Amino acid sequence: MAGVDVPLSVEPMEAESVDRLPEGSRWQYEPKWDGFRCIAFKDRERIELQSRNQKPLGRYFPDLVVALAGLPLDRFVLDGEILAFVRGQPTFELLQLRLHPAASRVAKLAAEHPATFMAFDLLAGENGRSVISRPLRERRPMLEELFEGIDPHLATIMLSPATTDHALALCWLEEIGLGLDGIVAKRLDLPYQPGDRAMRKFKLWKTVDCVVAGVYYKRPGQQIDSLLLGLYDDAGLLHYVGRLRVGRADPEMERRIRPLIGGKLAFTGRAPGGPSRWTGRERNPIPVKPKQVVEVSADHITDNHMRHGARLLRWREDKPPKRCTMDQIAAKLA
Repeated sequence: MAGVDVPLSVEPMEAESVDRLPEGSRWQYEPKWDGFRCIAFKDRERIELQSRNQKPLGRYFPDLVVALAGLPLDRFVLDGEILAFVRGQPTFELLQLRLHPAASRVAKLAAEHPATFMAFDLLAGENGRSVISRPLRERRPMLEELFEGIDPHLATIMLSPATTDHALALCWLEEIGLGLDGIVAKRLDLPYQPGDRAMRKFKLWKTVDCVVAGVYYKRPGQQIDSLLLGLYDDAGLLHYVGRLRVGRADPEMERRIRPLIGGKLAFTGRAPGGPSRWTGRERNPIPVKPKQVVEVSADHITDNHMRHGARLLRWREDKPPKRCTMDQIAAKLA
C-alpha cells in the first residue's frame, strides 16, 4: 500500500491462554472483545479491512469503510476488533449475519445494526511509518494521541480501554460479565510481534447443567463428534445452547448416549442444524432422547449460546432434565 510501511499481509499478534491473569508492572490489561479480529489500513482514500487470516472484510462491513474514510486522518494501520452491539452488549450473531449474503442484504444489516471498530493497537501512525518495532509503552500513547483527532462520541470507531491496574482488569470481568470474552495481558516492553502468541488471555469459565438432546456424527462413519446441549425456558421449550466436542472415541459417552439415539428431535425452541455460515455445508443433528444431564463449563456465553464450545465436567445422574433451565446463563431470549 503506497504511503504506508506496513504490508497488507501482516498477521495480527496472537494470545496464549493462561489460567491466571499475570501480575506486575510490566503488564498492560485490555478487554478481550468478542468479534472479528481486523487490521484496518487507511492510505488517504484507500481503505482496507483485513481478517485474522488476511482475507478482505470490507465487502461485509461497508459501513466501517465509510466511517474510516471519513476520519480526519490521512494514514494509519490499526489492530482491533469488529463488533456489533445490542443494548450495550457485543452480539456475535449479528456479525455472522454479515458473511456471505448479497450486497443488498449486507447494506440492510449495516443500516439496522452498524458495526463498530474497536482499536487496541497501532501498527503505523498518521505519517504511514511503521511502529511495529516500538514497545507497547510507546505504541499505546501514540494510539491515544491519534484518537485525539477522532470524535470521542463516534460509535463506529472507538478506542479500547487499557489499564496497568490488575485489580481493575479483574473488575471488568465482574462488571461486564457475559458481554466480555476475557482479559488480554500485553507486555509493555515488547514490540508488536505479528503472528506470534506474545499476549496472554485469561477467561472466566461458567458451569452449566445441560440436557443432551442430539449429536453430530463424524464423517465418515457414525462415531459421535459432538453432543448437542439444551436448556428449558419458562414455557417448557428446549433451546439449543451449544455443543460439546468429543474429540476421540469415548467408551463412557458411547455407553450413556448410544441407547438414547433415535426418535424425534427434542429441541422445541431454538434448534441446531442448518448450513454453516463459514463452509456452507449442512450439518444434520441426530436426535437423542433428552434423559441425560451433563455438567459442562463454558468460557463465553452470548445470545444464550456457548460460543466456543463446552468442556465436560461430569455426568449428572442426580439432576432431572427438566431442571436444566435457561436461568443458568442469565440472558433472556429475544
